[in-house]
Amino acid sequence: MKILSTREAAKRLGIHFTTLAHYIANGKLPAPTVTQIGNRPVHAWTEEEVERAKELLPKIANGRKTRYQKKQSVIGNQQLAKATRRPKSPKPKAKSRKH
Repeated sequence: MKILSTREAAKRLGIHFTTLAHYIANGKLPAPTVTQIGNRPVHAWTEEEVERAKELLPKIANGRKTRYQKKQSVIGNQQLAKATRRPKSPKPKAKSRKH
């Protein structure tokens, strides 16, 4: 059984290692086994845990993407509302004064 670091697991999952760490900290992904190296706890990923995370990743809503989609739909609604308004009559241009 091969043991992977969080960076290696993130690379296999196709996400940044800090994103993976945030998902674990926020409880979106189950934490892998933790081992002590010196005074520092380190996540040790097995192949099975990486595969399980691969299955769960599509179910996790990425905040940046969902905000972007919501923003786009709001912009789309605003543009649609502008398109349905009556066109304004053109204003007469002011005459320029020469001295």
